[in-house]
Order: sequence, then C-alpha cells, then structure tokens
Amino acid sequence: MDRIEKLKNTSTPWLTDAGLETAMIFLEGIDLPHFAAFTMLDSEKGRNALTRYFDEFLQTARTLGTGFVLDTPTWRAGTVWGAELGLNTDQIQAVNRDSVAFLQTLRETWETPQLPIILNGVVGPAGDGYAPENVLTPQVARAIHDAQVAALVDAGVDMISAVTMTHSGEAIGIVRAAAEHGCRSVVAFTVETDGRLPTGQTIGDAIGEVDDATGNSPLFYMINCAHPDHFRDALTRGAPWLARIGAVRANASRMSHAELDQAEELDFGDPAELAGDYRVLQQMLGQLKVLGGCCGTDHRHIAAIGQSCVHAHAA
Repeated sequence: MDRIEKLKNTSTPWLTDAGLETAMIFLEGIDLPHFAAFTMLDSEKGRNALTRYFDEFLQTARTLGTGFVLDTPTWRAGTVWGAELGLNTDQIQAVNRDSVAFLQTLRETWETPQLPIILNGVVGPAGDGYAPENVLTPQVARAIHDAQVAALVDAGVDMISAVTMTHSGEAIGIVRAAAEHGCRSVVAFTVETDGRLPTGQTIGDAIGEVDDATGNSPLFYMINCAHPDHFRDALTRGAPWLARIGAVRANASRMSHAELDQAEELDFGDPAELAGDYRVLQQMLGQLKVLGGCCGTDHRHIAAIGQSCVHAHAA
C-alpha cells in the first residue's frame, strides 16, 4: 500500500508541523523576506534550523506511533512571490526541486513502517494569504501555479496542497494543475472570524464549488490559519460536506487576520487549551486525517494536540 493509500485508510490521525514561518521569525530570529521559508535553504544555518524544526515534530509522531505529512517550505515559492524576490521561472523551479530534495533526506532518516511519511508539496496563494486583492479564475490560477506544481511533482512529492486559499477559483486552478501532472491534491481554505472565506463564501459552498469543478478531485479539504473559535460554529452539524474536511491547521491566537498582520509580538496562545479545541473538532469531524498548526504554533502545540487526539482516538 502506498503512502497516500495509507493516509486515506488511516483510522488514527497523522500529524504535520506547525507555524513554520512564525516559528523561524520569532523563535529562531531568522529573517524571511515576504515570509519565504525556502530562502533558508541557501545557508547552512537555515538548513540546520529547518532540520531541527522538523526533527521535533517527527519525534512526536514516532513517539505517538502515527504517520506524518512533511511539508515543503514552498508556501512563497510560486511565480508571483518568486518574482517579488527577484527569481525567474527557472530559478523558482530549482528552489522547489531543492526543497523536495532536502525533505527527502529527512524522510530517509526517519521513515519506518510505523512512521510513514508523505512528502507534501505546498503551494501558497499568488496574492496575500489573508486578503484576496485579485480573485483569480481557475484558468488564470492554473497558469500562474503550473510551473511550481510541475517542479514539485517532478521532484517526487506524493501530493500537492493548496494552502491558505482565500477563494475557490484559485483552489480549482491548483487542483487542476496537480491532476494534469498526475498528482493528488488537498485544498486548505482560510477563514475570517465569522467562519467565512475572505470573499464571504461559506466553507461548505467553497468545498462544493471545487468538488463540482474538479470531479471531487481533492483527497480532502483542510481549514488553516484561523483559530477554532473562528470556524467551529460554521461546521453545520449533519452537513454532508463535513465529511470532506480531513485536516485542520489552526492558529494559536484568536486574533483576526488584520490584527495578526499588525502584531509585533507572537501570540502563542495556550497549547493545552488549543489541544482541547482540537479534541472537540475531532468529535465534530469524523474524517479528520491530519492534525497540525499554523501561525503561532510550534512543537509544544503539536505535542499537546497529538497527546489529546491521537491517544484519545486510539483509546
């Protein structure tokens, strides 16, 4: 059974990492221009920091006896943000291939039959991850993201994840690009404090729109970059689309996106409290397969979430 099939058929949640960019900036003191974590691969210091970062999460997964989804640090490695950093298309593709190669060495070190590891190619939004200045059509989104998706797939990722999507059109374009390159995909939507996407669309309607446009192509959907308090009430009990939500990567903070954008200090929240929030979500969402974190979270939060949800599920 390949790794994707193991994830699809798992009866115990797998783990993933936390808020990579915020952890590097606020905990490691590393400057990330435009939040571009892939720039860390350019130096020994950066690679060592990334290795330490992922090693902690992988050790937690090993201890809990579950699988792990290992994300490439490529949220800002698309053609739009790459251009902002002075990179041309060839250089952007090289960055994405290097990111996959870096994580392949980690998988070779850590993977066992008890700890299956999926290499997940992360594709971020072409615009602001909090506010869609330009709502892209699927056709435009596919063209914008194709070079990055192609490089990640060619380098050997197991799946593509469209992360922090603010609108369904961009998500559809990335899903179609992944499918055309022969790779499975996941879509992660972000929401505001009212539980709706920044465009005002509901989570359920966004999931339905992407599924309708892609023939239910995504493996599952994820909610990321929002606190559980922001979207818990939007998870309408009994709604069929709830079964399509397979992952959560929540923020540690209850701040809105606008407040987080202006914050000069990181709000770590309370890891134990966040783990309790995840346990509630796990009871509401029967198909959760991957648990991780987003802004403000680190290994402490994921360890607490794992203890609360992986052990509880196994019991």
